[in-house]
Amino acid sequence: MFKDGWLFEPLTKTKQPIWIYGAGHVGTAIVQILSQLEQFSITCIDTSNDRYPTNFPNNVDKLITAQPAHVIKYAPPKTHHLILTYSHALDLEVCNQLLKQPFLSAGLIGSKTKWVRFKKRLGELGYKSEQIYRIVCPIGDPSLGKSPYEIAIGVANMLLDYDKIHASRKEALSM
Repeated sequence: MFKDGWLFEPLTKTKQPIWIYGAGHVGTAIVQILSQLEQFSITCIDTSNDRYPTNFPNNVDKLITAQPAHVIKYAPPKTHHLILTYSHALDLEVCNQLLKQPFLSAGLIGSKTKWVRFKKRLGELGYKSEQIYRIVCPIGDPSLGKSPYEIAIGVANMLLDYDKIHASRKEALSM
């Protein structure tokens, strides 16, 4: 930024917030990969401290709450959300509350069958298709495989390419 002939630059780069709901196998694999990247600030939300592995990265914030969906309102508006809890009911409630808030992106772990059920249930809760389709399901790149680290690699790639993908979409829409 220029002001009065001076160039001002921030001393530290703003990190992109990512909130991960669930510290299970896939959540932990995603955390292990993303915590190595400087551009992300990661918060992992789960219902119990016992759900986090002992080798959980120190540079990731843990948020322990019996009601993960209730903390969504505290996320910065331009946050990436990844929903991977141990419970379909928790996942659905997180999706429900998330759709009531501004967010940058959202991904839900699951099969095509789970996504069909969730779209139906979210529709019954009053959400329109364009709102529901802001959530991506399944997450990752299915061609990489279904193991936690294969899913995590696909998710990391999607997050790293997010700005590039959305810039090209905006350009295409403006033509």
